[in-house]
Amino acid sequence: MLALTWRDFNDWQQIRPLGAIPHRESLLYAIAVSEIFGGLAMQWRTTARAGAVVLAVVYLFFGVLWLPLFIEKPIFDNLANFFEQFSMVCGALIVYATARPSYSHAMVRLARIGYYGFALCVVSFTLEQALYLHGTADFVPKWIPPGQMFWAVTTTIAFALAAVALFSGRFALPASRLLTLMIVLFGLLVWVPAPFADPHSLTAWGGIAENYGIGGAAWIVADYLGMAALGRPRNVN
Repeated sequence: MLALTWRDFNDWQQIRPLGAIPHRESLLYAIAVSEIFGGLAMQWRTTARAGAVVLAVVYLFFGVLWLPLFIEKPIFDNLANFFEQFSMVCGALIVYATARPSYSHAMVRLARIGYYGFALCVVSFTLEQALYLHGTADFVPKWIPPGQMFWAVTTTIAFALAAVALFSGRFALPASRLLTLMIVLFGLLVWVPAPFADPHSLTAWGGIAENYGIGGAAWIVADYLGMAALGRPRNVN
């Protein structure tokens, strides 16, 4: 919906590596429509796998487009942007693998790939906040006690602990649930108020969408682990 509203191709930093390809605006609109279709399809069990495939392809496409930027300017921020997109690819993989009550060993492996891929993304989130700690602190609303730097450090440690829990399997379920809650709170406290300060900012609106996309992937991981803890088929739909 944002892409259909902001029709200026040059506003979308991650797709600049495409350059001046013919009909690039049409390509952007086609991708936007695909995202809307994928999001809607994910809401019903019968179409969830189709939606997961569409979203996995779209987010992988956007993620890969960050890699030329990283090669051109090898700073961690550009690589971290890849992992932000890839985290949503991982959520889509888990949905695709678990959208049916019974599935093959190949689907079990695919779900595990999505799970560990997401855990790797959490490592990236940790490093991103740690390397840009002062920038992270600036995002924290000043009215929240005891201070911006306190919450920047605390949430960085929380990301690190979540990554350890996901990779080790110890306390992975509560860690994934708390991680989801933290990302949801990021959205409510940081990103949702942003458009009120600058309603014409694509970054403000895009931040909401990306934050909750990542939060949705974290929720999928939590549901995946929750079904395993109950001894049920890992069906997240």
